[in-house]
Amino acid sequence: MNNLRIVADLMELAARTAPKARGQDYIVTKILEGDVLKTLAAKMEEIGIRTERKFLVRDSKNVLASGVVVLFGLKDAQVCNLNCCACGVLSCNELPVNSNEGEFRGPQCAMRLIDLGIALGSAAKTASMFNADNRMMYTIGVAARALNLIDADVVIGIPLAASGKNIYFDRPAQ
Repeated sequence: MNNLRIVADLMELAARTAPKARGQDYIVTKILEGDVLKTLAAKMEEIGIRTERKFLVRDSKNVLASGVVVLFGLKDAQVCNLNCCACGVLSCNELPVNSNEGEFRGPQCAMRLIDLGIALGSAAKTASMFNADNRMMYTIGVAARALNLIDADVVIGIPLAASGKNIYFDRPAQ
């Protein structure tokens, strides 16, 4: 088994066991490797060119140089019913969850987005513990959703690489 795949499996475990608001889990994950990374990178580049967002093109090159990409998303997340107003409405009953479709589906309960952030942090920490180079990328999530690579409403990707220099840093800002 490929060492990066082992790390990816452990990252999924870290995301699954990360704390979640009210103990309710809406996190979904998927590991991508092989030729699908070329498809993902091509979609990122296409979206970047079409939308004139150069950072998508830059990130597509990182995906091509990666051995594995792990996708993390929220699927059908329900509101927490805390009425905390973090999402911008006074009552959770007023939040029209998943009523808008764009690069992501939303709006989302802020607590569920925090859950995703905690899961991502746990996964990135796990990759780091095993010295696998990684970086959270919104751009991967946009392309992964466009390609239906994962059934999720909000998606962030974490690519993994193992080389003499971390390929995800010291990149042009674009």
